[in-house]
Amino acid sequence: MEQRIVDALENGGVVDITTSGRTTGLPRRIEIFFHQLDGGYFITGRPGRKRDWLANMAANPEFTLHLKRGVQADLAATATPITDPDERAAILFRILTESWKTTPEQAKSDLPAWIEKAPLIRFSLI
Repeated sequence: MEQRIVDALENGGVVDITTSGRTTGLPRRIEIFFHQLDGGYFITGRPGRKRDWLANMAANPEFTLHLKRGVQADLAATATPITDPDERAAILFRILTESWKTTPEQAKSDLPAWIEKAPLIRFSLI
């Protein structure tokens, strides 16, 4: 893999993803933020509402990650939902404090709602 792509993946950031519609099979592309923690890649969102992208990945975990904003590349990926509460807590706390710069105190206060209702997937490149 080219170094510019490796560097972009290490930084996380805004990307597009294309999933396959769970009922239609048609491509669905959205802009979303991804996070890189210790070499692992994650996508989450604020708690409280259902996400079509998450339902699409549950039906078909393969998707395309589209790097943009400086480095352009289309990368095949596969998603794995993270359901274990302890694992969710550890990852979401880091995303809140490291990626989104929430104070640790606020992150601890918000964490129960995030663990219960926020979408969270790990993805790997294929």
